[in-house]
Amino acid sequence: MVKYFTFSLSIAFISWIVGMVINAFLAKTTFYQKRLSNLNFVRSEQINRWLGLAPFKWIIMHSFFKFFNPKLSIKKTILAKELTGYRLEMTTAELNHLFAFSFMTVFLFIKIVQGQYLFALIMLLVNVLMNLYPSLLQQQNKRRIDRYLEVLKKRSA
Repeated sequence: MVKYFTFSLSIAFISWIVGMVINAFLAKTTFYQKRLSNLNFVRSEQINRWLGLAPFKWIIMHSFFKFFNPKLSIKKTILAKELTGYRLEMTTAELNHLFAFSFMTVFLFIKIVQGQYLFALIMLLVNVLMNLYPSLLQQQNKRRIDRYLEVLKKRSA
């Protein structure tokens, strides 16, 4: 079982690199600009609470994971144009994780086809925690930024 967990973690870290490469290739396409950059799987804050995004966010903010993407650390005072930049960084991070999730899912299905169900279950759990939840967290943060930018736009009008 330890072997399954360490292999799953290894694939998860490799999937991050693969996700970044796929994202870099797609970033300049119109499909990326129009469709992918505005994805929203879970719009309801209640469902986000049910999924446990708040404890996950706390873990990310209070562990070594916060150092993985320092561009996403927001200062206390911030300008609207800086928020737009943060939103773009969040979109990049979100899609990196989403592509990584898809990549790792291929390995998960291979393990299911091979009949290694425990291995597949462990890989699924690692994939959800290392790729899906970070993507959902970035989507939640993007929605918060969008609401704030909307308020700023109304104030300036």
